Amino acid sequence: MTTVDHKKIGIMYIASGLFYLFVGGIEALLIRLQLIGPNQDFVGPDTFNQLFTTHGTTMIFFVAMPILIGFMNYIMPLQIGARDVAFPAMNAFSFWLFFVGALIFNISWFAGGAPDGGWFAYAPVTLDQYSPGPGMDFYDIGLQISGFGTIMGAINFIVTIVNMRAPGMTYLRMPLFTWTTFVTSALILFAFPPLTINLFLLMFDRLFDANFFNVGEGGNVLIWQHLFWLFGHPEVYIVILPAFGIMSEVFATFSKKRLFGYSAMVFSTVVIGFLGYMVWVHHMFTDGLGPLVNAIFSVSSMLIAIPTGIKIFNWLFTMWGGRIQFTTAMLYAVGFIPTFVMGGVTGVMVATAPADYQYHDSYFVVAHFHYVLIGGTVFAIMAALYYWYPRMFNRMLDERLGKWNFWLTFIGFHMIFFPQHFLGLMGMPRRVFTYQEGMGLEFWNLVSTIGAFVFAVGVLILVYNIVLTARKGKPAPHDPWDGRTLEWALPNPTPVYNFAQTPLVKGLDSFWLEKQAGKSQVTAAEPMGPIHMPSNSYLPILQSVVFMIAGLAAIYRSFGVALLAMVVFTGIFLAYILEEDEGYHIDPRDPDSGNEGGEEAHG
Repeated sequence: MTTVDHKKIGIMYIASGLFYLFVGGIEALLIRLQLIGPNQDFVGPDTFNQLFTTHGTTMIFFVAMPILIGFMNYIMPLQIGARDVAFPAMNAFSFWLFFVGALIFNISWFAGGAPDGGWFAYAPVTLDQYSPGPGMDFYDIGLQISGFGTIMGAINFIVTIVNMRAPGMTYLRMPLFTWTTFVTSALILFAFPPLTINLFLLMFDRLFDANFFNVGEGGNVLIWQHLFWLFGHPEVYIVILPAFGIMSEVFATFSKKRLFGYSAMVFSTVVIGFLGYMVWVHHMFTDGLGPLVNAIFSVSSMLIAIPTGIKIFNWLFTMWGGRIQFTTAMLYAVGFIPTFVMGGVTGVMVATAPADYQYHDSYFVVAHFHYVLIGGTVFAIMAALYYWYPRMFNRMLDERLGKWNFWLTFIGFHMIFFPQHFLGLMGMPRRVFTYQEGMGLEFWNLVSTIGAFVFAVGVLILVYNIVLTARKGKPAPHDPWDGRTLEWALPNPTPVYNFAQTPLVKGLDSFWLEKQAGKSQVTAAEPMGPIHMPSNSYLPILQSVVFMIAGLAAIYRSFGVALLAMVVFTGIFLAYILEEDEGYHIDPRDPDSGNEGGEEAHG
């Protein structure tokens, strides 16, 4: 808990995200059980509102983001030949802020009622008079604290990539996953401040009777929508661009070929990041902003299909003529292409402003964004788990169980969400807790619910696979997939300092180039010597706990306690930055000097 090692922090992010995947999954199953047939009373309307709100918020903020940030934390420094991130202590603080933010949000179920205003929390529905009780306060404070951690993490990644790349690793020699980490971090830096401002304004409306969103007192509810979607649409790319990076690594490794069109893939990533930030209004077509505004944002939204299409074709051309190995990771990558393309095609459909008036707030939109977020992000997370598990845990996940895991989740996913296109076109509105008999909605809702349980069985097989592997899994060699990038050049287990000698990068896919030259290790850029390491610290977790106390006190209107906690927080913060901790040194030639791997590191 006091670690500042980027690898351990990465695993802590992933473990937290997998736990909340279980929580969000249970919420999804309860939603589908309620909708399995007409006029069900499995849960009432109030509980249903809480379920779809916490499910959406949990899956976006506490599942997809932390798992992807966990992979960025663990893998990115290894891919660029760095020994850690630029600010290790800030990295630990970022994680603990995320952790306590997620905790605050989820304890709302047991502390007065969960939030019920949707993951988008539209004002004025989320003001005190329309959403009484502490539920939306838990949402507001939890996301603010978690968001601070995410912004600090993004700054850390950007500084690390700019300043800590190994000698010879130019920007156009960086692996695609590192590139997507870079662009995603920039997106976070620009997208999260509007959300933070929005949450701050809502907090003042709810806690201090301000009137930013109270129309009767001169407020404006469109402020919330603009600021939220200035965050909300880039958020889609914040969780999909790292997925693109993961898939690029998997396609190249298991096709035994260099990634086709590397430069085009890099520029497509940058263009998607830029356009993703410029199209937020397509979530507001029905607000009455006028035909000219709708037309501009409709066209700009469709433009994103061009760089995305470039990526799809480059992945296909990477496989073309390759010696393809259908490992579990590769199956997820191959299954990702048609699934994500379907989500992209329906994305163009909902980006057409006149048609969007028909699709808006129907199950067609639910199907669309789940095809993007599960077909894109969750499939990529599954691929990443199977691909990088040997590097992270020194064991091989069972491939036979992995294939059961893939096929059940793949089939279950399409059973859940493909019928929802039809439900939407037949007029079934989203966020409604039941429907009437005789409307033609019964069959597809039944199929969708059965699919949810098939998908859940697939996920349980992954859990069983992880438990089985931890008990008697096959030890992993250091390069089990014949990898191409620097993380596979390290021994297993990965030493605490990563590289005994900073590597010299000679081109794209540097480890692959060294292997083609007959070498088993990468060329070193420096002589071997003592390595400086940062000290562990309990202060990041202590600061976060004090921040959590301040947040809970504000939720329960104990402002004196909240103020006192913030004073304590400031004191700890000042003590930390004024502390003179010079860290310690490790000699990689000495196996007893702190080399957790117990082996000599490769150069």
